[in-house]
Amino acid sequence: MPSDVPATMRHVGTTGAGKPDVMAVVEGATPRPGTGEVLIKVHTAGVNRPDVLQRQGGYPPPAGASPILGLEVAGTIVAIGDGVATGDDAAPWRVGDEVCALVAGGGYAEYCVAPAAQCLPVPKGMTVADAAALPETFFTVWTNVFQRGRLGRGETFLVHGGTSGIGTTAIQLAHAFGARVLTTAGSDEKCAFCEKIGADKAVNYRTIDFAEAVKELTGGKGVDVILDMVGGPYLERNVRSLAVEGRLVQIAFLQGSKVENFDFMPVMLKRLTLTGSTLRPRSVAQKAVIARELREKVWPLLEAGTVRPVIHKTFPLAEVAEAHRLMESSKHIGKIMLAVAD
Repeated sequence: MPSDVPATMRHVGTTGAGKPDVMAVVEGATPRPGTGEVLIKVHTAGVNRPDVLQRQGGYPPPAGASPILGLEVAGTIVAIGDGVATGDDAAPWRVGDEVCALVAGGGYAEYCVAPAAQCLPVPKGMTVADAAALPETFFTVWTNVFQRGRLGRGETFLVHGGTSGIGTTAIQLAHAFGARVLTTAGSDEKCAFCEKIGADKAVNYRTIDFAEAVKELTGGKGVDVILDMVGGPYLERNVRSLAVEGRLVQIAFLQGSKVENFDFMPVMLKRLTLTGSTLRPRSVAQKAVIARELREKVWPLLEAGTVRPVIHKTFPLAEVAEAHRLMESSKHIGKIMLAVAD
């Protein structure tokens, strides 16, 4: 380890599963990068729904991952582990490089280990703080909407929760790649914001049945791809809203993963695909493929300003409990961040 990297660091610890108050900033050992990894001095970390679930005790980290909360960071590489080539096309990282990274845990800390293959450069013209808002949502949207959902130019796309971090990313990317974009949100204000960043039409799900709205907006045809994180009572309406050969991609279950008396006949008659995925447990090699495609196809859009992260508020690390309360309230639009560096 370089001599200027301290042996200990500040990070968010928990006293057990529970409400946001179980979290506090504590002192602990600075991690060391292993084979194929880099150590990042964290400038900013992102707050995501899986962090809330983990804090509540419902989403344990995968084997070998840091128990510290946090799935995305941006900062400066301060050490490089064995097996990480430097300065070549496969892993062009050097000490001093500014990167953002997707991690399986450990983000709410002054120092975080990340697989070199899951790091991406801070896009040109973007601050390190803004780049920290990219990894979790952009990796998730890319693999689910474009790899699994196969959304193509000219198709119609529906994303639920349009003002979430996932939603704002999905709207912008789908629009940038030539899809017609529909979304749902929980207020007229949120709907207006969705349309401002690229949605062709946003539906207030509190006042309008989104399935009826989709039917009207598509002339009865339905949409080609749906990205859903609600589950539960949305399943039947999602299937009803899909066009022939449509694809439903499930990435979370905010209202439950089980339904009763579901009729699969429309799935057969319309030749639908029901799929989904979780990102965190996937292998480094699989995430590396996503990272390469993002760098090739999405990073130019970020550097051109065509697509941008939407950040609602940034909290100091010591106010992590307040950040989680805001996340649980669903009153935010876009990403919630933690400023780690002093």
